[in-house]
Amino acid sequence: MDDAALDAWIEAATAALGIAVKPEWRQAIRTHLAISLGHAETVLAAELSDHLDPAPVFRA
Repeated sequence: MDDAALDAWIEAATAALGIAVKPEWRQAIRTHLAISLGHAETVLAAELSDHLDPAPVFRA
């Protein structure tokens, strides 16, 4: 994802959440978002076998 797309995403998210972002924070936010998206790609690329069952859900 290029810087323009990341900036658009940052603008939309901060507007939706009502968060003010100082200009000097933008590069750090962009870097963090790019790294997080890279990790998400790695997780999504992992193929799981169909024979795997989800973990049980315990309710109190």
